[in-house]
Amino acid sequence: MNAPLDILTDIELTRYSRQISIKAIDIEGQEKIKQARVLILGVGGLGCSASQYLAVAGVGHITIVDFDTVELSNLQRQVLHHDKDIGKAKVESAFEALKQLNPNISIKSINQKLSNEQLSELVSDHQLVIDCSDNIAVRQQLNLSCYQHKVPLVSAAAIRMEGLVTVFGYRSGSPCYQCFSLLFGEQQLSCVESGILAPVIGVIGSLQAVEAIKMICGIGTPLIGRVLMFDAMSMEMREMKLKPHNMCAIEHG
Repeated sequence: MNAPLDILTDIELTRYSRQISIKAIDIEGQEKIKQARVLILGVGGLGCSASQYLAVAGVGHITIVDFDTVELSNLQRQVLHHDKDIGKAKVESAFEALKQLNPNISIKSINQKLSNEQLSELVSDHQLVIDCSDNIAVRQQLNLSCYQHKVPLVSAAAIRMEGLVTVFGYRSGSPCYQCFSLLFGEQQLSCVESGILAPVIGVIGSLQAVEAIKMICGIGTPLIGRVLMFDAMSMEMREMKLKPHNMCAIEHG
């Protein structure tokens, strides 16, 4: 007979013992992590980094979405994919790698570009979404769905030797991704054009996983209304406040 979903097995208690030892998490927090349903859009650099740490942390159900295939140039930073995976769908190779990292969790992979209706339905079935895409249209589409269903969104970007992370909680009076893009403008350059240092992707994706676990467990202070910016050249982190934009069509449309 299988143990109830909210009860940790003896194997899980041992597997996550170092995490459970953190007073802010404890067994109650680990049970919340086990019950969590997290949607990850994109399993490129950020998605590979964030998903592997959420998987080993014990997030009970992870859905990964991507419609791209693995290329040789991806392997420098997309750590779930390997040479043998070139030409394979990214969600397929990511699924296999994540299952090897933690066979105790449930992983669903979706290899397609989603319509607004499909994405909205998917978002409504999860308690937290992680934006690891590099497509402006997808980000706007995701922001709208998360706003409509009031599902928190952990968003990030990285290029060259810089990166940033923020969280949109969609609470009353809090900013959304549209507010952010109106204030700072959209990043038009891609990794192909400007390059990216692999460890920078690892840092930013790991920070996304940290924020996700904090949100799931209800601990600490999430990056809602704040943008954390990382500069690897100077090895500095800065924080900027982010407020709702009065021209945001999502909030005021």
